[in-house]
Amino acid sequence: MKEIFSVNRDVNGSTGTSHEAHEEATDANRLIAFFVRVGVLPVMLVAAIVIFATMSSQFLTVENIVNLLRQSVYLILIALGQMLALVTGGFDLSVGTTVALTSVVSGLVMSSIVAVHPELAGVAIAVGCLAGVAAGVLVGLVNGFGISRFGVSPFIMTMGVQSIGFGIALFMTGGVPVSGMPSGFGEFFGFGSILGFPVPLLITLVIFAVFSFALNRTAVGRYFFAVGGNAKAAALSGIDTKAILLMTYVVCAVLASISGLLTTARISSGEANIGGALALESIAACVIAGVSLRGGIGRAGHVVLGAIFIRLVQNGMNLAEIGSYLQTVVLGVLLIVAVIADQLKHKYVTSAS
Repeated sequence: MKEIFSVNRDVNGSTGTSHEAHEEATDANRLIAFFVRVGVLPVMLVAAIVIFATMSSQFLTVENIVNLLRQSVYLILIALGQMLALVTGGFDLSVGTTVALTSVVSGLVMSSIVAVHPELAGVAIAVGCLAGVAAGVLVGLVNGFGISRFGVSPFIMTMGVQSIGFGIALFMTGGVPVSGMPSGFGEFFGFGSILGFPVPLLITLVIFAVFSFALNRTAVGRYFFAVGGNAKAAALSGIDTKAILLMTYVVCAVLASISGLLTTARISSGEANIGGALALESIAACVIAGVSLRGGIGRAGHVVLGAIFIRLVQNGMNLAEIGSYLQTVVLGVLLIVAVIADQLKHKYVTSAS
């Protein structure tokens, strides 16, 4: 009887332990599935808000939130372009160069026209903006042709163009900021408002709406995801993958150029030294927002939140009087955490399928 009782106890205990382990495994799978579906961004966003709200009483004020949104629009535009590059299986390290060249070229053109014809301020602004965007388009074309036509790695191509572009911008200005631009440029595009909404924010909202519609509601938009998901399969299905890649880097450069124009208007001078950290920040914003480094996955709305999150963290650290060097460390840590989350998500999806 003792032996029978002992066996029953062992069996029951083993069954109970197995059942508990099964429940724990189920809970863990549910938690992982939640993160796969929702992503790491909401958790990090809530955590950042709670942390910085406790560190500074000014963090959640209306004034600071408006200031945060103003600071975010420039990165949002660049991050949307970066998302397109990531979705197609690459990335663009030259977005900072595009911003710098746009700033320098537009500033030089505006100041040159105004210096000769002060009465043509409006013409100077229009021509300067077109020249700045044209400089950005040239950067995008160089990147696009190198990657799509010659098969150069996006890393090598965009890194090389980044170095060349910054060198050209510094050569054109001699390292000295470009001044003498029309005052109306900064007053409207930098600090102006329409119906109480800041002009940079309205421009960003319009671009986001057009970008989202084109990406999600048109055939060309779906081609970007198809190329990033499987370029060979996309080519076999009739998609001109080279044209899509070329378009990707041109659009990315145009969005960076618009951000460069708005930044130039904000600081009222053409600067060759701006944009150095934008490549890292835009990639971090995209990866934190769930854009896959393997291509084929990404949502524009999430990228906007990712860019706001990056600026929110920087804003909170500024209010908490954390040094700029340490802020760079935090940004790098956030990028690594996001990449690890992307890896775990990929493994879970692969094992589940």
